Amino acid sequence: MMPTDFARHLTDFLGRHLPAQRNLSAHTVRSYRDAFLLLLRYLRDERGKPAERVCLDDLVAPLVLDWLEYLEKARGCSARTRNQRLAAIHSFFRYLQVEEPGRILQAQRILAIPSRRYERRPIRYLNEAEVGALLRQPDPSTERGFRDAILLTVLYDTGARCQELLALRPRDVRLDAPAQIRLAGKGRKVRFVPLMAATVALLRAHIHAHELDRPECADGPLFRGKGGQPLSRSGLRYVLQKHAQAARTRHPAVGLEDPISPHSLRHTKAVHLLEAGVHPIHIRDLLGHENVQTTVSIYAQASVEMKRRVLERAASKAPQAPVPGSHCWRDDKDIMAWLRSMCRS
Repeated sequence: MMPTDFARHLTDFLGRHLPAQRNLSAHTVRSYRDAFLLLLRYLRDERGKPAERVCLDDLVAPLVLDWLEYLEKARGCSARTRNQRLAAIHSFFRYLQVEEPGRILQAQRILAIPSRRYERRPIRYLNEAEVGALLRQPDPSTERGFRDAILLTVLYDTGARCQELLALRPRDVRLDAPAQIRLAGKGRKVRFVPLMAATVALLRAHIHAHELDRPECADGPLFRGKGGQPLSRSGLRYVLQKHAQAARTRHPAVGLEDPISPHSLRHTKAVHLLEAGVHPIHIRDLLGHENVQTTVSIYAQASVEMKRRVLERAASKAPQAPVPGSHCWRDDKDIMAWLRSMCRS
């Protein structure tokens, strides 16, 4: 059976265009692949169209709209997830209208499908007491507890994304002064993040205990899960949830709320840096944002402490109103006359 035009273009899109031409990470490519996997399953299960028979002629705007509605209603996807799936479809048809100019109208009709609006939730970040309670939970006297302590400390200290942390190799860690860690972020952009002295000590002990300083281990994973396999995203989430639950049980007064995710510690680091007076440009570089406006718009709005300080500074410069009680509204003859006139009407 000859491959369809859709099969040829999708293979080229995922295998060459995204990783080679757009230089997207393997994680992003997998996310796009998953979107098309859901689309093919929808065509098979709901439209009776097996994957090997799907052609470009089948992928019209009404079908894509029906699929998006199916994701929301049948699969219970949120608006954000729907938009992520639509972004993959949009990217494919932007690629297709160049590769197949004769289909430019079909592509533009699909590109005209708008993203779903949704209410942005306030970002979740931890205060200093919550971070302290969380980081104290792993038992460093055990091998697994010591690894967990390092994981959570590095996650908070560097503000790394989940995938950036899991992709770390021993060669990415520099423990000699100036100590720093190399993170490969979105779009394969590399940045270097300085490490605090306590984090350096933990990483040095971890590398020494597992003999990760040997040349043959330089390109292996820095953190491993069960059976010596590289730690997975689900494994990292499990570690975080386990110790967060322990912190809630042992320190209920701290108020460590649920949910908490690896990204919560990234948000936490950013907000703490802003509250400490670090310039947003430096925070942008540490977090790997595209521009400083992203940093300001996300994190400056989140910090209640920062808002309080701004209001206090503004209040100190503003004209001072009379102290309550020093002047009563009953003493104002104009107000009293106005009130009496209201009573007579």
